[in-house]
Amino acid sequence: MESQNEKRVPAVSMRNITKTFGSVVANDHVGLDIYRGEILALLGENGSGKTTLMNMLSGLYYPDEGQIFIDGSEVSIPNPRVALGMGIGMVHQHFKLVDVLTATENIVLGLKDKGRLDLDAAAVKIRKICTDYGFDIDPHRKIYDMSVSEKQTVEIIKVLYRGADILILDEPTAVLTPQETTRLFDIIRNMKSDGKAIIIITHKLQEVMHVSDRVAVLRKGAYIGDLVTKNTSIQEMTDMMVGHKVNLNIDRPDPVSPSPRIVVKDLTVTDKDGLVKLDHVSFTANSGEILGIAGISGSGQKELLEAIAGLQTVDSGSIEYIEDNGSHDQLIGKDPLAISNLGVSLSFVPEDRLGMGLVGNMDITDNMMLRSFRNGKTVFTDRKAPRKLAGHVVKKLGVVTPDLSTPVRKLSGGNVQKILVGREIASTPTVLLSAYAVRGLDINSAYLIYDLMNQQKEAGVSIVYVGEDLDVLLALCDRIVVLCGGSCNGILDARTTTKEEVGLRMTTKKEPASVGGSDE
Repeated sequence: MESQNEKRVPAVSMRNITKTFGSVVANDHVGLDIYRGEILALLGENGSGKTTLMNMLSGLYYPDEGQIFIDGSEVSIPNPRVALGMGIGMVHQHFKLVDVLTATENIVLGLKDKGRLDLDAAAVKIRKICTDYGFDIDPHRKIYDMSVSEKQTVEIIKVLYRGADILILDEPTAVLTPQETTRLFDIIRNMKSDGKAIIIITHKLQEVMHVSDRVAVLRKGAYIGDLVTKNTSIQEMTDMMVGHKVNLNIDRPDPVSPSPRIVVKDLTVTDKDGLVKLDHVSFTANSGEILGIAGISGSGQKELLEAIAGLQTVDSGSIEYIEDNGSHDQLIGKDPLAISNLGVSLSFVPEDRLGMGLVGNMDITDNMMLRSFRNGKTVFTDRKAPRKLAGHVVKKLGVVTPDLSTPVRKLSGGNVQKILVGREIASTPTVLLSAYAVRGLDINSAYLIYDLMNQQKEAGVSIVYVGEDLDVLLALCDRIVVLCGGSCNGILDARTTTKEEVGLRMTTKKEPASVGGSDE
């Protein structure tokens, strides 16, 4: 790979790229080459500057210093439109689509070229792109009728339609099933064979090993180096990202004196439009164990955890909380404060991290007080304990922040997430409801979270863990509830089931008789 690249002119050369935000140096004199006909994985811990660097290549940011060369010629990229004109397209993790429009309408939206309103001609061109690379999308289908993977397909086709041959994919598999990930990788390889340069920003190192040709590593905003994927390992990549040896084993201690803590029976929830989000879901979450919840995006995971926490209206069914003395409390009908006082802690990490659980204009200490202020008579009673907790979370999870007085809105998304998850784990719950706790976190931070959860498990806490990475669900959890279209499609022993079995149940409903084998 190196010898071949030495003889080629890079599609992109970035030289001495520097970008600062106030006192924070996001990129520090970074140099990076990207070649056509290869898949480059861009790696680094949260806050290492990966997305910032690619945002400059795609025209969202402009570098403070440095040069960018396309095919050997220096260029200026002041905005995304100019970037697309140079063949550079970025597919962001959070899609920018209009739900009420069709795939074709979204793809041509904003174009100024002649004939842009000829939707039939555009659909023909879209179908050709699908045939060339292996996409499967109906150009006339509305976005609101599409799955997450189909929406992502529209975003990729959108940049291809506009002529991109340098594609940047930010966390492209974050919410995909294993089967959808495999299809996406086949498409990426087809684009590579067509001579396109593909850059993937990801934290899933198993996938990096599977699909990339080369990896480039950033650490604290600086370029550390690159590796040929076939000649490296997950351990070497992780050590290079972090700067020291990292233990990558997820421990799974046996359940500690498991006994029923939360008993869910025939839980049914519909949304404001009358759509069924949970359909007669039943399971038991035991103390001293980690119960995983698997399902494709929108299968009812959010509604399930919010129903237990008292944040979701329930149509029918029951949710019982069983105390240590054996007494039963019906959670349905209780407000969130009453449920929280029982020891039920909700740590939900949504796409908008600042929209739920944290206040962006408040500093880290004050955000800790949001969890603990009820212990005093007023919010202003005692700042010592929250400040101590803030310091503990920052140190334990490696939160990158100038100080504890920095407003959380000024921190990177991954560091905001560490504060949210760390606060909830540290609140000494009896039940920890955790959704997407490691979404978008680098591998080192993710393993710290797994370790904290296992510590809670060994302390007898009942943990309900909603996750997107099936490898982690299988390695961390004791049992896995699989949701498919809002229904329970099996409760599996995480020690004996397979990723393929879980992925299949996430997408294909089983007959009741066939679900029972390894279930409760």
